[in-house]
Amino acid sequence: MSGLPTAGALPLLRNRIALEKVPFSDRGSRLLVYQDGAQPHALFVKLAERLTAVQPGLSVYRSRPAFINGLQLIDADGEALPFGLTTYPHALFFDTPRGVFILTFQDEATLAIGLPPGERTGVRFTVSPRLAWADARGGEFKSVRNAAYSTNGAVIQNEVREVGRGFEVGFIVEADADTAITLHVQGGLDLAREVRPFRETLAAAEGRWSAWLGAAPPVAPELRDQYLYAWWIMANNLLSPFGHFTREALVPSKVHYVGAWQWDNAFHALAYRHVDPALAQDQIRLMLDHQLPNGMIPDAIYDDAAITRIDIPISATVTKPPVTGWAAMKIFDHCQDLAFLRDVYEPLVRWTAWWLGLNDDDGDGIVQYNHPFSSGLDDSPLWDYGMPVEAPDLNTHLQVQMAALGEMARLLGLKTEAEMWARRRRALVGRMIEHFWDERAGLFQFQHRHERIPVRTPFGLLPLLTGELPGPIAARLVEGLQAPALWGAHPLATVARDDPHYDPEQMWRGPIWINVNYFFIEALERVGRLDLARKLAEETLQLMLAHNDIYEYYNPDTGAPPPKAAPIFGWSAALFIDLAIRLSEGKL
Repeated sequence: MSGLPTAGALPLLRNRIALEKVPFSDRGSRLLVYQDGAQPHALFVKLAERLTAVQPGLSVYRSRPAFINGLQLIDADGEALPFGLTTYPHALFFDTPRGVFILTFQDEATLAIGLPPGERTGVRFTVSPRLAWADARGGEFKSVRNAAYSTNGAVIQNEVREVGRGFEVGFIVEADADTAITLHVQGGLDLAREVRPFRETLAAAEGRWSAWLGAAPPVAPELRDQYLYAWWIMANNLLSPFGHFTREALVPSKVHYVGAWQWDNAFHALAYRHVDPALAQDQIRLMLDHQLPNGMIPDAIYDDAAITRIDIPISATVTKPPVTGWAAMKIFDHCQDLAFLRDVYEPLVRWTAWWLGLNDDDGDGIVQYNHPFSSGLDDSPLWDYGMPVEAPDLNTHLQVQMAALGEMARLLGLKTEAEMWARRRRALVGRMIEHFWDERAGLFQFQHRHERIPVRTPFGLLPLLTGELPGPIAARLVEGLQAPALWGAHPLATVARDDPHYDPEQMWRGPIWINVNYFFIEALERVGRLDLARKLAEETLQLMLAHNDIYEYYNPDTGAPPPKAAPIFGWSAALFIDLAIRLSEGKL
C-alpha cells in the first residue's frame, strides 16, 4: 500500500483510531470523519460545533445528524468499492480492488482524497445542508454550514441529484499521483476551491503529525504506545479560534464535549507545558478572557457563547472548582515566565474574591457550591440532599489556590500580599477542621444546611492536598484512602463501594476519574507518602494501558470503561502524559 509511513512515531499508532467510534480529525479542525457501521464501506462527516444559534439546547449537537452521509469510494461505473482500512494520525488508507485511496486534511476545513493513479474513480456522498424542525409557531429551516467539492483531475462524471431532504453527488475523475478530490466545509459563502497536488498535501500532513509526536519527551518503553496515542488526542481534540473561542484550546472530547470547560483546561495545560508553554498558557488565558465583571469565571466556552448559568437540575450560576491558580503555577515551574504570572495574578485574585464574597451565605468563612455542576462532580450523590452544599473539596481547592497566589505574589515582588495569602490559607485550614472534620468517621463531612450528607466519597479526604493538616488527621486520611472501599481492585472509586449510593457504571457515583487520582497522588506527595503516591500513579497508568482508547472514566471493579464514558478524553490523556513523564524521569 503506497504512501504508508515507515519511520518515526506514526507507525506505532497504526490502526489505533477505531473509526466507528473515534473520529479522524486534525488539529484545529471541526470536521470529524467516521466509518459508518450501519452502511458497509461508507464514511460520514460530522461537525464538532454546538450551533446553538441554529438549534438551541446545550447537548443537542451530540445527536445532530451527520453533515455528509454515505461517503463511498466508487469505480468508473459508479459502483461502491469495498475497502480494507488502515488508520494513522495523519491519513486514512483504503485498499480497494481499483487501488489505494488516501484521505487526509489539506487544511482544517478541507478534506483531500487521493485517488489511485491511472484509474477512473471517484466518490459518492449525500449532503444535507439544512436543519428543519417544527415549533409551536410553525417551523424553521436554517443552513448549518456550506460545502464545496473540487478536483484538480480530469472530470469524467459530475452528477448532483436531489434525494429526500438532501443532495447526492456522484463525482468521477481520471487521476494521476497528484490528483485529489477535496471536500470543503465552512460557515461563510466564499468557499475555498483550491486543490493542492496530493503528494504535497499528504507529505505536509505526515510532517505536521511527525513533528508533534516527535516533540514529546521520551518515556519508559512499556508506556510509549499509549503515551503517543495520548499525544494524538492532545492535538486531535484541539479547536482553532472562532467566535467566543478566542484561543486555540482543547475540547474534552470532539465526540461528546464540544467546548472548553474551565477545570478541564487546567488539566490539559499540564500536558502542554512539557512541549509548548504558550499553548499551555492559552488554556488558562481562554477562560480568563471571559471572566465576568464580578470575578466569576464561566463554566465553559464554546463558539457561540459562554456558559454561566444552567437550569438543570436547578437554576443557578455555574462555574468550576478553583484549580486555575494551582495549574498556572505548574506551568510557571516549567517555563519561568513572569509575564504569564503578571497576566493571571489579578484575575485570579478577583476569582478567589468571588468565591469568598458571593458563595458563603451564612458568612462563616466556608464557601459552598450553589449548583451541582459547579463542583465538576455533576451527578454525584453528594448533591442528592439539596443545594447549597458546603464542601471540603471546594474549600481545599480554594486553600491551594491561595497558596498559589501567595507564591505568585512573592515572585512578583508583592511581599505584603504574599504574607496576606499565607495567613488566609492557614486560617482556612483551621476553619475546615472546625467545620468539617469528623473524628469518629476519619474524614471531612459534606454539609447541607450544616447537616452531614450521608454519602462516603474520597472527596472527604481531599483536604490532605493542603499539606497543612495536623499529623494525626493527615494519618487518618491516608489510612482511609487505602481502605478497600475506595482503593480496592482499581483505585480510586468516587463513591465508597460499601455505600448504598455506589454505582460503578454511572459517572461520579462510583467510577474512577483520572483527575481525582492525580489530586491524591499530589496529596500523598505533600504529606511525605512518596511510596503510596508512586503506587497510585503506577496503578492509574496500568488501568489506562489496558485499553486501546483513553476514556472519560473507568469501572473501579472491572477496570473497563462504562458504556457512557466518552472516548479520546482530554484530561485523562493529559494526566496520563504528565504521570508517564514524571515516572519515567524518576520524579515520582
